[in-house]
Amino acid sequence: MPESSSPASTSPGSTSPTSASNASAAADPSTTPAEATAPTPAGSAEATAKRSRRGRPGYDRETLINKATEVFVSRGYDGTSMDTVARELGITKSAIYHHVKSKEELLHLAISRGIRALDSAVETESLRENLTALERLQLAVRASVVILIEYHHSVTLLLRVRGNSPLERDALEARRNIDAKVRALVESAIAEGGLRSDFTPGLITRLLFGMVNSITEWYRPGYPVDPDTIAEAVTTMAFQGLES
Repeated sequence: MPESSSPASTSPGSTSPTSASNASAAADPSTTPAEATAPTPAGSAEATAKRSRRGRPGYDRETLINKATEVFVSRGYDGTSMDTVARELGITKSAIYHHVKSKEELLHLAISRGIRALDSAVETESLRENLTALERLQLAVRASVVILIEYHHSVTLLLRVRGNSPLERDALEARRNIDAKVRALVESAIAEGGLRSDFTPGLITRLLFGMVNSITEWYRPGYPVDPDTIAEAVTTMAFQGLES
């Protein structure tokens, strides 16, 4: 929220903008009083330079997170230092610390967006009304594929965490919670007769997730098949097979 402007203080002992400018002029013999007090045009080169000096780093927060996530995926989180992230992004470490406090916070921001998106998608499809459990399960799988593609690097990073820190253990727990929601749908679909009962719910859930998660290994931006078509293919293969 922008800070509200307040009138300049006129109490005794306060320094007015004009006197401050004159003081600067006195401190710098090369600056004339007129130069010190004259306003700088908003579009001038000098104004642009001033904004550049006091402006924020070259990446905004969201772009920084996206770029850092790509670096973590390509180099591995544990083997990537903040120096490496800064070098890969072409900015200084201080520019990164302008937005985050630590590499661990950057990891948290990187993976939490994928977690939130996946959890929300599965939750939404699980709670749809007037559908069978099998239909809700199919929609949940389809939505998971689309989310995985949209948040490709974030989900890839999520799937690679191994619980080496409290943050990573929290991420693993979040993954288990998503798994549990899908497994509950599988169990309901079996109970309704929509899925065969000779395979356990745990096995079916793992096979479904194995197929969906494998997309992180081969999908790259620019892949010549759109996300919806990929989601349709995965859902068809998972629930109907490949027979024509």
